[in-house]
Order: sequence, then structure tokens, then C-alpha cells
Amino acid sequence: MPVYLEKAMQSVAGAESELVNGRYDNCANRCYYACFQAAVYALIRAGIKPKDGRRPWRHKFVQVAFAGELVRKRGRFPVELRDVLVRTQTLRHQADYTSRTVSSKQATRALRRASAFVAAVEPPPKTS
Repeated sequence: MPVYLEKAMQSVAGAESELVNGRYDNCANRCYYACFQAAVYALIRAGIKPKDGRRPWRHKFVQVAFAGELVRKRGRFPVELRDVLVRTQTLRHQADYTSRTVSSKQATRALRRASAFVAAVEPPPKTS
């Protein structure tokens, strides 16, 4: 399994665990990274790489390239995924950098979005 897809799946599993254990800020953090890692995987599969090889996967680049190139231009993913990275990053910033905490409801919704995002970029199983 490709490394970024594996990382995304591990991040979803971590988010699920954090949600179950009531650690909603940590759940939000893992949800964002699940989406980010899945988006990197999708970009690599599509042959899209950043021009700056020293810092290859900047968050803004990944967000813009995924939404603009893979959703809008190429239509490889549903339009519903267009803003998931930005929305989930906003929640992660709340969790990680402010005095406000993420609620159970927010974490649950973020996990639902992150799980759908990762599932959407996962390649279909090979049939024999």
C-alpha cells in the first residue's frame, strides 16, 4: 500500500480512537491529517507534484491542487470534497491554536468527512 494512503488510514483510525475516548481536539487534528495525507496520495497518483522540491507538500499547495485540479478541472472526485481540507484545517486550528475546544458534535462531523474523503481517494479493490 502506498505510504501516504497508509498514513491517511492510520490517521482515520487514530481519530476514531480519540473520538471514542472523548479527546475531541485530538480527533480534529487526526481528521485533518487523514485528509491531508489522502490528498497527497491522490495528487501523486495524478502525477501532480509541487515545483519546490525542498518543501514538497505545503498545506496550501495540497489544498489548492486537490480542489482546483482534481475536483474542479479533472472531475476525479465529487464536488462535495472540494472544501473538506480547508474546513477540517480550520477545525484543527481551533483545536491546536486557540483556547476554544472542539465539541463532540464537531469531532463527529469531522470524522465523518475525513472518513469519506479517505474512502473517496482509495483505489477500488482489484477484481480477479
